[in-house]
Amino acid sequence: MTTPRQHLADIFVELAGGNPDLPLDPPVLLAALAAHSRDLVGARACGVLVALPGTEGGEVYASEDAARDLILDAEQRSQGPGPYCRATGNPVPRTDLRRAVARQRWPHYVPRALALGYTEVAARPLRGREEPIGALVLFGGEEAPLTDEALEFGQSLADIVAIALTRDLELSRSRTLAGQLEHALTSRLVIEQAKGVLAAQRSLSMDEAFGILRGHARARQRKLTGVAQEVVEGRLML
Repeated sequence: MTTPRQHLADIFVELAGGNPDLPLDPPVLLAALAAHSRDLVGARACGVLVALPGTEGGEVYASEDAARDLILDAEQRSQGPGPYCRATGNPVPRTDLRRAVARQRWPHYVPRALALGYTEVAARPLRGREEPIGALVLFGGEEAPLTDEALEFGQSLADIVAIALTRDLELSRSRTLAGQLEHALTSRLVIEQAKGVLAAQRSLSMDEAFGILRGHARARQRKLTGVAQEVVEGRLML
């Protein structure tokens, strides 16, 4: 039988990325953050607004469809705590949506939120190393008010997921860079081999051989590496 403590530990492992031997699945991770945040902090609903590097616009994951639609509409209108928190990396404190000041600040957002039964809202950033990558939006209601302790715990959950996403992005960038370096090294090796072949065949210097290779590639609008490969394989005589 799983104890409450073990259940909480399992959730932390899941939000940290789960099995390290398996690739990270950001949509699954972010959906889990929204669902577990609602249950663990006792909120009426929770949503996650993210804009990962290399993606266009914000994506929203939420514990219920109503919250997702509200956060998505807020992102499109640049209203509400989610877009502000995501853009600035600053938390938005617990805000009572029944007060006039909230309606003045977010005229489209507040009436819709109240109609859904959300009477208060707060947001906590998903903090990347260089810039924020998203926001965790927490909604409270009459029967599920937000507390200071809940907001602190929500920030901890957001931090766990942000660390997992940031590390995954850095790993992906490292792999891309390694692939680019390997390709550049391979291309350079093929070109040097082709220069050597031409220099030997035509009694040229290495610089003269390179000039012939480059001139042939430019005249035919081809990649230098492709021309060099054909010379090395004996499929092209220059």
